[in-house]
Amino acid sequence: MIATAAAVQKTVSHKAPARLHLAGASIVMDLAGALYWPDEKLLVIADLHFEKGSSYAARRVFLPPYDTAATLMKLQELVSLYEPKRIIALGDSFHDANASSRLAAQDRARIRALQMGRDWIWIAGNHDPAAPLGLDGDVAGELAIGAIHFRHEPKENTEEAEIAGHLHPVARVGGLGGTVRRRCFVSDGRRCVLPAFGAYAGGLNLCDEAFGSLFKNTNRFAHVLGRSQVYRVAHHFCLPD
Repeated sequence: MIATAAAVQKTVSHKAPARLHLAGASIVMDLAGALYWPDEKLLVIADLHFEKGSSYAARRVFLPPYDTAATLMKLQELVSLYEPKRIIALGDSFHDANASSRLAAQDRARIRALQMGRDWIWIAGNHDPAAPLGLDGDVAGELAIGAIHFRHEPKENTEEAEIAGHLHPVARVGGLGGTVRRRCFVSDGRRCVLPAFGAYAGGLNLCDEAFGSLFKNTNRFAHVLGRSQVYRVAHHFCLPD
């Protein structure tokens, strides 16, 4: 089904920041692809994939080696905007087990500066199960704040409210001017999967079965990262690749 511009328009909130309502919490969905929970002064990011470029270079696939710096620049802007007291990185913060040792000195210094004066939690991911070298922060398999569980990989067949990463959701939406494919949050009011934050991180279409097995009800929405706002789009308007 191709979504008309009018149909998508009905789902969009133009003035107020986009909000995720989960387990009684009201959480901002930032256009950069992060969550900010004002009551907890908490910033949440997923799938940074630091040093993906250098990982590819080791396999003789040469990409511009600026992905870590670009990701950190975007993160610095969010920290300056929200001034969080706590940051949770939801796993796969580093592209492989040795990635933290390949950080450029200036990038390592920027991460340490972001960590100063605030709690930082590295959630273990499948790419980075161990603590990063030479950086601060606590490492956890998962973390609960109130009724909300924070983990890397969303858990099937759970009734817990959860915020997770891992799947790198993207939505493809059609309109009168054609189709766009953009990173997005996806939520059904009980769980939310964040888009990948990393500059070089890819994306998995919401129509993939990996999402169908998690979101079994029909009351799910893609919160699509547009150029100037987050668009709330009903799942049935999202197209396969």
